[in-house]
Amino acid sequence: MVIAALQSRVPASGAPEDRLGAMIAYLRGIVIAPEGIRERGHAIFVDAERCWLGDTSIGVGNLNALSLRMRTLFGEALRLDARGIILAHNHPSGHCRPSGCDIAATRRLADVARALDIELIDHLIFTREAVYSMRAGGML
Repeated sequence: MVIAALQSRVPASGAPEDRLGAMIAYLRGIVIAPEGIRERGHAIFVDAERCWLGDTSIGVGNLNALSLRMRTLFGEALRLDARGIILAHNHPSGHCRPSGCDIAATRRLADVARALDIELIDHLIFTREAVYSMRAGGML
């Protein structure tokens, strides 16, 4: 199951860059579908120490869009008593930069998360060749 897969791929200890690399590999494997023609989203939920609590699919869209239900995402975060969320989705187009819709949705999600005392840690965009961090890009 997803829990066992993540626990086996993301070590609980070790160098932070090793854990980060394992998390990115895990998310890439989930959001980059074999058929590669649909956007797919996934969320990882963490506690205050940024230890993994759970993860879930947040939707499958079409070539250019992903429909995300905030109620479902934040309901799961609250159920797990998460203090942080890492979002990920793919761009089947191969363009790794966030769209205007990605930026607006991420900022809205961050605002809702903040109101619930949850940190939106990052929103990662994957293509087959690259990953883009909206946090590192200054968009969070």
